[in-house]
Amino acid sequence: MREWLLSLVIGTATGVLSAWGIGGGSLLLVYLTTWAGFTQTQGQGINLLYFLPAAAMALPTHYRQGNLHTPTLLPAILAGLVTTALGAWLANALPLSALRRGYALFLLVVGGRELFAPRPSPQEEG
Repeated sequence: MREWLLSLVIGTATGVLSAWGIGGGSLLLVYLTTWAGFTQTQGQGINLLYFLPAAAMALPTHYRQGNLHTPTLLPAILAGLVTTALGAWLANALPLSALRRGYALFLLVVGGRELFAPRPSPQEEG
C-alpha cells in the first residue's frame, strides 16, 4: 500500500511538472529506475506512455494562452515521429550501460545549462 501511495504522489507531481513544461518525465524516469525497481528500458517505455496523457491535458491550455506557434506544428510533429522511430531503434541496438551513461550525461548537461545560463532581465521578458 505504501509503495502504491508513493507512486501516486510521484506520478502526480511529475505530471504537473510535465504540464508546465519543466521536465517531469525526466524526474519520473529517475524515480522508476532508481527507487521503483524498473530497468532503464522499462522506465523509458512507461515514461513515453505517461507523457501522452500529460501532454494531451496541457495542450489546450497552452493553445488558449497562445503558447503554440502553429506554423511549426506540422514540421515539429513529423520530425518528432521520425526521430522517435530512430531513437527507439537506437535504444534497442545499444547496450543498457550506454543508455544509462548517455541519459546521465544528458541530465548533467541540461541541469548545468539551467543552473548557469544567464537569465533575461524582467524588462526583456516583457
